[in-house]
Amino acid sequence: MSVMTGGNRVSGGERGSGRRAELLSIAAEMFAVRGVAATTVREIADEAGILSGSLYHHFESKEAMVDEILRGYLSAQLERFRRVVEAGYEPYTTVGELIHESFAALHRHRWAMAILHNEAGRLAEFDRFGYIESANREFERIWVRVLRQGQRNGVFRAGLSPRLAHRFIRDSVSASVRWYNPSGRMSVRGIAEQYTRIFRDGMVAPGGE
Repeated sequence: MSVMTGGNRVSGGERGSGRRAELLSIAAEMFAVRGVAATTVREIADEAGILSGSLYHHFESKEAMVDEILRGYLSAQLERFRRVVEAGYEPYTTVGELIHESFAALHRHRWAMAILHNEAGRLAEFDRFGYIESANREFERIWVRVLRQGQRNGVFRAGLSPRLAHRFIRDSVSASVRWYNPSGRMSVRGIAEQYTRIFRDGMVAPGGE
């Protein structure tokens, strides 16, 4: 079945997909602000203006909603990181692009980032969320390869640990969800530029830029 909207035919599947995305958006904010354990299916349904039974028509459980939110974020972010690396920039530029993509997620996936920041330890106890650790390892591999290449090229200081540098950057970006204000004076791009100067330029070897 389909309906006409503004001259365009919209299928029931498309409407269902849009409603599903809307429900995930509502749930993501509630999970991020209140916590996953403290948020009930009934509360999500109430916020969405539907019965809790109707929510189960779209998702089998609360955990399934968390799963879809986080998988979507991690998959999209890994794809963006891979595209940066595949662009073939030299390491100095690549690191800057990776930092900018990390902070751009504050705009695209703010609530998913907050859920991961707040709930990573608890989610690690469930087998269904094992992909989070796999994704984290892939993020680390990408960063370490770029930083080591920069060290070999003499761009970044030889004495720095690429893994430690990555974790420092990762944790700083993750923690920014606690204070980032979309309505604040500084944009995501502005924040990314400041952090790039701190992180990347702080790793540059004398005369290496």
